Amino acid sequence: MNKLNLLIIFLASFTLAFKADKPAYILFDNAGKETSYAKLIEDASKADIVFYGELHNDPVSHWLELEITRDLYGLKGAGLILGAEMFERDDQLVLNEYLDNLYDADKFEPETKLWKNYKTDYRPLLEFAKENDLLFIATNIPRRYASMVSRSGFEILDSLSDEAKKYIAPLPPLYDSELKGYRDMLNMEGGNGMSHVNENLPKAQAIKDATMACSILEHWKEGKTFIHYNGSYHSRNFEGIIWYLRQARPDLNIVTVETVIQEDISELEEANTGIASYVVAVPESMTKTY
Repeated sequence: MNKLNLLIIFLASFTLAFKADKPAYILFDNAGKETSYAKLIEDASKADIVFYGELHNDPVSHWLELEITRDLYGLKGAGLILGAEMFERDDQLVLNEYLDNLYDADKFEPETKLWKNYKTDYRPLLEFAKENDLLFIATNIPRRYASMVSRSGFEILDSLSDEAKKYIAPLPPLYDSELKGYRDMLNMEGGNGMSHVNENLPKAQAIKDATMACSILEHWKEGKTFIHYNGSYHSRNFEGIIWYLRQARPDLNIVTVETVIQEDISELEEANTGIASYVVAVPESMTKTY
């Protein structure tokens, strides 16, 4: 065998050993077919509400959240509203004051209940809103009240003052324990070998969902697009926050984006098909932010 043949065999083996490219993500539509980012933006720009269901420690999620926001702003301008699970309703005043340039970040950040990955993952979104004079809504229930529900159920919220109830969806909240997301929470807890399953756990999730839906409806206006950033569990399968929105406004045009992790992203796994309007498949080998 001559040297040329050996070289050809070596190059062929090298090519087979490595994939031609390594995409950071592949985008699929609701039916599981590969689609384009341009199509996502086209649909999102026509929506009333856009949800990005992120994986909190996934860098692709956070990058795409910012890119989608930038591109929607390019189309909607002042008609874009931002909101996030990561900010609680009782921090809205401080948030507004920061957005209005009343003080700097070194004063704002200690006054707000920020997530540990705020500076790398959520601050860019807030700064984008600030730079472009956009509303940024703290949509979530204060976590202390969600914790109360986790321990004692919805009824414990009746003991709160009228002032405290301003930060919560109207009571008593609607609740469907048969929704897949809430059922799965109970099944996961039971599957962990726990002797007693806390039936209030999905209720705590539900009061978050109900409150975020309430926050969105309070600030969305006809002709505007509200983009909301939340953990994937709050919008997966068009449940969670979206279920509550549908109870109040079934006419809303809602587009959802969900991030999933797969070993092979060349095709969307059956379990991830249909969970959102658009599904972002990210390889398992992707680095994590924490």
